[in-house]
Amino acid sequence: MTLRVAGVDEAGRGPLAGPVVVAAVILDPARPIAGLDDSKRLSAARRTALVPRIEATALAWRVEFVSVAEIDARNILHATLDGMRRALAALRPPPQHALVDGDRVPDGLACAATAVVGGDASEPAIMAASILAKVARDRHMQALHRRYPQYGFDRHMGYPTPEHRAALLRHGPCPEHRRSFAPVRAALAARG
Repeated sequence: MTLRVAGVDEAGRGPLAGPVVVAAVILDPARPIAGLDDSKRLSAARRTALVPRIEATALAWRVEFVSVAEIDARNILHATLDGMRRALAALRPPPQHALVDGDRVPDGLACAATAVVGGDASEPAIMAASILAKVARDRHMQALHRRYPQYGFDRHMGYPTPEHRAALLRHGPCPEHRRSFAPVRAALAARG
């Protein structure tokens, strides 16, 4: 019997706004998916095209959104690890091992886990998780853009680009900005 191995990755640790999104995927060894890669190395169109293939062929998958409130309450690292823990716990069938992109594994998992630095470029299950997380987060940021068009979320996805920083200073933070992040705190302070 083949071990059920889940790949885990996140999207959105660095932005000033929006959730961090975590995905966990158990690929079916009998149904490999051609074209998987680190989500950052794929075009938006290619990532979007891969999502339904991953969802249809994986043994299990889960996408978890970790809210701005949770990020601000726990800090970005702990909020991300919490999201990873929840994503893995929700997989059915459950994983027997997890490969987590990065240098840290969440505590309290129900299975063994290994941190894999650069795993989103080397492990297919992590690649699949990377794609699901990135596409889900980008779609969420597009929806936030419709609510808060003055920030340009559709272009920078909440990352601290010069355009975003200027809009933050001009308009102040919206409810989706991470107040625990220094540039957001500075924009609040500048507005008095």
